[in-house]
Amino acid sequence: MTVKVASYAPVQPLASFYAKAKAKLPLIEVISGEEMPEPYRGLLVHTGDMTPTLERYHKDGIHLRVLNSEVRGDSYSRNVVLLTDHGEKPIEFGAIRIDLALFPAPGREAIVEGRRPLGGILRELNLPHRSSPKAYFKLKADAAIRRAFGLKGRHVLYGRCNTLWNSAERPLAEIVEILPPA
Repeated sequence: MTVKVASYAPVQPLASFYAKAKAKLPLIEVISGEEMPEPYRGLLVHTGDMTPTLERYHKDGIHLRVLNSEVRGDSYSRNVVLLTDHGEKPIEFGAIRIDLALFPAPGREAIVEGRRPLGGILRELNLPHRSSPKAYFKLKADAAIRRAFGLKGRHVLYGRCNTLWNSAERPLAEIVEILPPA
């Protein structure tokens, strides 16, 4: 069963970036993991980190293009496009809010530097954590998402809302991850 969501709450922090841009967030249709078609199901419906999942799928390393970012105290948010290292292929659009206070100094510096995805930084720091997806969804790509992926025309895209927890069960990050057409 699917549910259409018009409010911003399910897709924070992405909704905050849309609100700051005075743009309307695309209508999100929440779906179950079983409703997710392949290859999206294999890429999104799991409790692993997206960085290694996308690296394996694309057989390449990943880096970021930060579209917008904001620091408020220990809260760091950014709206990004993930790109393959070779060919600069856009492979994810999304947003993340990170609690910098839960990271050692080298991790905080690497996060704010904005070159590498959080999953790669967590792996490099060997920081214990777990991934806990809380929703899967589909949406029609709007102008901002089409621009980020270099798309023309209409496209239905799939994504997930995820929380990363540290070993003390404190939330390291809230993430919205949207994949381009397969």
